[in-house]
Amino acid sequence: MLRSRMDKKLQHTICQITGAEAIGRAEQIQPLWSNYGSLMRLRMTGGELPSVILKLIQLPDGDQHPRGWNTNLSHQRKLKSYQVEAHWYQRYAQQCDRHCPVPQCLSVHESDQETFLLLTDLHLSGFTQVKENASMADIQQCLSWLAWFHATFMATPPEGLWHCGSYWHLDTRPDELAALTDKELQQAASKIDQTLNQARFQTLIHGDAKLANFCFSATAVAAVDFQYVGGGCGIKDVAYFLGSCLHEEQCEQLEQPLLNYYFEQLHEALEVRQPKLDATAVEREWRSLFDVSWADFHRFLKGWSPGHWKLNSYSEKLTRRVIERLTSAP
Repeated sequence: MLRSRMDKKLQHTICQITGAEAIGRAEQIQPLWSNYGSLMRLRMTGGELPSVILKLIQLPDGDQHPRGWNTNLSHQRKLKSYQVEAHWYQRYAQQCDRHCPVPQCLSVHESDQETFLLLTDLHLSGFTQVKENASMADIQQCLSWLAWFHATFMATPPEGLWHCGSYWHLDTRPDELAALTDKELQQAASKIDQTLNQARFQTLIHGDAKLANFCFSATAVAAVDFQYVGGGCGIKDVAYFLGSCLHEEQCEQLEQPLLNYYFEQLHEALEVRQPKLDATAVEREWRSLFDVSWADFHRFLKGWSPGHWKLNSYSEKLTRRVIERLTSAP
């Protein structure tokens, strides 16, 4: 039984936080990556909340990375990602409103052996669906969420977060860069990274904005999993998100219509959130960095998992275009 993973002290603490009499049932939503713990839904008896979400981080025994990347650097990156997520929920999450909803933090507890985040359950607000395949309407909802998120945190310093958001950031992935057999891309990697980091308009990015990290209701969408939130230009989230839900032929066909939709939403959001900011200038810069952002993730993926389904001719075409442009620049 999952509840047996939580000792009585932890169960008592959760009941105190929620005002519940007891934990009636614990359901595992999924194990955390590389078996670093569990994400659970706790059904509470008594108290005001029928259920809460527990993210319980416990150090694993042995090397259990699903793709074999078992290094101390990998371990330290994961540990920092949970510290970042805890800080995000404590300091930043409350700024997200109905335009870009997220769970709210009820409590964070940290010790040498385990950390837990207790969060509100999005199911209680109607966000009950996680989708493996997205319709055009689904994709537009997620792009709208991203636009409002980026507008909300435009020019926000990433204090306590990743200085450069995203789990594939070059500085945190030297092993994958070394494993990259595409020497032309390997040599251009620093220039690609530098181009993104030097963008004038910086915000906070989700850092892992794939379709699986969005929860849908009948009329809206919310996002979860903020382990890699940090600074960056928002188009990085957009490129990564589109790559998570579009196949090769769709990328070519839908790139411009979907970018147009994202920037329409960004203009609307910036008018509300940052009325003094030149939204047209933001769009101009971020549009020019779409293929650079795509190439940046392509660099990581090609070194990390050379047989991945996302490695296709569209990604290669964008990456070659970026390399040619950046290497020919004075």
